[in-house]
Amino acid sequence: MNYINLNGKIINAVETDIPVDNGAFRYGYGLFETMLIEDGIIGLKEYHWERLFSGSKRLHFDIPALMTGEWLEEQVLRTVKKNKMEKLCRVRLQLFAGGGGLYSAANNHPGFVIECFPLEATSLSLNENGLVAGIATGIKKSMDSLSNLKSCNALIYAIAARQAMENKLNDALVCNTNGNIIESTIANIFWIKNKVIYTPPLTDGCVAGVMRRHIADKIVVTEKSLSAEELLDADEVFLTNAVKKIRWVGTIDKKGYGNVQVKHISNMMFP
Repeated sequence: MNYINLNGKIINAVETDIPVDNGAFRYGYGLFETMLIEDGIIGLKEYHWERLFSGSKRLHFDIPALMTGEWLEEQVLRTVKKNKMEKLCRVRLQLFAGGGGLYSAANNHPGFVIECFPLEATSLSLNENGLVAGIATGIKKSMDSLSNLKSCNALIYAIAARQAMENKLNDALVCNTNGNIIESTIANIFWIKNKVIYTPPLTDGCVAGVMRRHIADKIVVTEKSLSAEELLDADEVFLTNAVKKIRWVGTIDKKGYGNVQVKHISNMMFP
């Protein structure tokens, strides 16, 4: 990455100057969208903008009239073009609260920063070797009005990811305060039993993923809470996010899973 977009101005990444009192740095007060760019097109952009603006209301951001989905799309593509990554890349668009304390912020207008990162085309294909995952321990995610947001407050995911690395796993699964599995550190989770496709409901506290929504709009998916026992009894398991689309999980806590239906779903969704 060579250039970023900070509040509409494209600058060299090494020259970034974000005040240390910004809300995201101090409190995790912000939102972000991780988007896939292919051939100069933002994948699932309508879902991204809808989630971003809905979350902004939840965080009491005062969004300027200029900051529409169309305007943000222009800012994203300007940044991608500047970095010469129009063919394929991952973009992170982050909104963050302005400077000041919790009760002394000058206004509710969010700042934003856009970063882009290169991707290999092979990363978009269904993985041939199943992911090896485990269930994170010692942390639980609450089920409240903020749970579905893709927020900058990601300490739970960071700790779960650290556990995965220490245990030589590809990913870790996160539980809610009821003990049900709701997602992984970077993806929503689906499982298949007797050819029925399931995913946890948003009321269980998982992030409202755009790829989760896209899949549920295209095929029949049943929402159901996921216990550890039911997960270990599943036939197949896969993870989804906006960039890597579908990822087959081959093993969880030494239990192996097949991928016949996962392959079929991937081929149907992304021919």
